[in-house]
Amino acid sequence: MNSMSSELVHYRNLFLMIFVLGIGGTFQYGYHMSVLNSPSPFIKQFINDTWVRRHKTSITDGSLTLIWSLVVSVFSIGGLIGSSASGYLTGKFGKKKCQLCNAVLPLVSALLMGLNQTVGYFEMIVAARFLSGFYSGLGLNIHAQYVGETAPQKLRGFINATGPMFVTLGKLCGQIVGLREIFGTEFLWPQVLLFSSIISLVQLATLPFFPETPSYLLLVKGDKEGCLQALKQLWGDRDHQPVIDEMMKEQNTQKKGKRMGVLELLRDPTHRYQLLAMIGLIFSLQLSGANAIYFYAYDVFHEAGFPEDQIAYVSLGIGSFELVSTMICTLLIDRCGRRVLLLGGYSLMALTLGLLTVTLAMQEAYVWMPYCSVGLTFTFIFLYGAGPAGATISLCVEIFAQAPRIPAFVISGVFSWVGLYILGMIFPYIVETLQHFCFLLFLLVIITSGTVIYFFIPETKGKSIAEISQEFNKLNFRKIQMEAKTATHEGVLCSRL
Repeated sequence: MNSMSSELVHYRNLFLMIFVLGIGGTFQYGYHMSVLNSPSPFIKQFINDTWVRRHKTSITDGSLTLIWSLVVSVFSIGGLIGSSASGYLTGKFGKKKCQLCNAVLPLVSALLMGLNQTVGYFEMIVAARFLSGFYSGLGLNIHAQYVGETAPQKLRGFINATGPMFVTLGKLCGQIVGLREIFGTEFLWPQVLLFSSIISLVQLATLPFFPETPSYLLLVKGDKEGCLQALKQLWGDRDHQPVIDEMMKEQNTQKKGKRMGVLELLRDPTHRYQLLAMIGLIFSLQLSGANAIYFYAYDVFHEAGFPEDQIAYVSLGIGSFELVSTMICTLLIDRCGRRVLLLGGYSLMALTLGLLTVTLAMQEAYVWMPYCSVGLTFTFIFLYGAGPAGATISLCVEIFAQAPRIPAFVISGVFSWVGLYILGMIFPYIVETLQHFCFLLFLLVIITSGTVIYFFIPETKGKSIAEISQEFNKLNFRKIQMEAKTATHEGVLCSRL
């Protein structure tokens, strides 16, 4: 107990910085994913009213669907651009300056959303959503890299897993703000982004008191003294020379101050399997069925007998459950390891999805069956948050060194946002065609992902970046190593002859 209290004292500034980064980083992404769900009928009505004022006739259903699809999908387009720009911006200006500038954009987005009803232009909603996507995409990458580069090795999993925790916190806050008792009304819906802007103001006021990441200061800027001061501020006043030596060891493997580009990383054979592992993990997370669970939550709760006007509040229970599970993940990840959480989480999620498919198919057979579906829904969300959601991000941060980490997250962001956009476009058609049997597709994805993780992704718990790289080099240079062994074996045979 005394040891834990001592650690909390030593790292108190680091924990404060994690909170400040979180509310302006992954929190914003989660918030904008859910905040427009409840007020969407009022936004559609506003679009129709605007159309009537302009054209003296009501908007057609096809045009309304097209405009609403644009409002929804432009968030992903903005996120893709923001994520793609993160590599250049963070490499040139550093993560702290980029995040401070990024924190200004929510103020502009909230202003556009807040004034659109007064001005009477629904195009301002589209612009606000695009900006929201841009700073969410940029903030996601900055946040993941920032916390990954400031985390001590023994707390690396815990700190990296706080990113998903702030995503779920953002989702929950977005759901709450969108309720009809707050901003989910006909007259107050333009203020739904007000909370997002307040959070950004808090970050703008507090982040300047924290340093740039120590590894960026040392490896990119060559500022050893600045790196030491940053370590002392974040990790406490202790001997940090071993940490600096480890960073210098990493620096010796790359040119000083050299920034690796996206194309260079794609062509680099020493990071081929790290890249494939990251892309596979990101796709697995998106196609694990969590979005399908949220989509089906209304039907599941309705069949269980919950009144229609209370389902929105029951859905808050799913968001709360996911938040609790991601908090549990932060406590388990450094004890159990990343592979255990991924493999255990996906295995139990596959079992839960199979059972949920059965219970949804038998809703009419037994009176108690809908309640089983509700229980399985909450179980799936808990397993998702406590396992893959947190462990995936931690792994993606840990398998790359300083130089390739920035372009790696650009590539990760591109695949993530493009995947999100495609999933949003085709998912309704999948559900319409397969109904609840769509979960079988996600079940297949989970089983495939678990198999790949078991055979190809090493454990990163307690290992330095150099040790993790050596693990992946067994795969990256497997062909060369096999040829060398064959040549050696043939040489031995020849010498014996």
